Amino acid sequence: MNTQVLDRKTFHEGQSVFEQGETGTSAYIIQDGEVQIVKNADNEDTILGSIGKGGIFGEMALVDDQPRMARAEATMSTTVIVISREIFNQKLQKTDPFIRGLLNIFVDTIRHRN
Repeated sequence: MNTQVLDRKTFHEGQSVFEQGETGTSAYIIQDGEVQIVKNADNEDTILGSIGKGGIFGEMALVDDQPRMARAEATMSTTVIVISREIFNQKLQKTDPFIRGLLNIFVDTIRHRN
């Protein structure tokens, strides 16, 4: 029996989950807590939004292997479920090629708008 356990991590208020410019190795689903997404441009931070329980973040870097566009920071004690690149790629390979193509187009569009 091949049972795969998802990794969970807890972050304290103010702790970064990942930094802008890093290579993305995981996406995250918030089990409890909240994360804000912060973009730094010209040494000025801009809060792009907040993600709460059940929300996902960090997924774009897994789709296109580009550096993180922003920093993700816990705004309170936050527990996340970690979706590794390996698990993501296993699931993606089982998806219809048309859907994979659309996903790449969506991510490319979002990156170029920001």
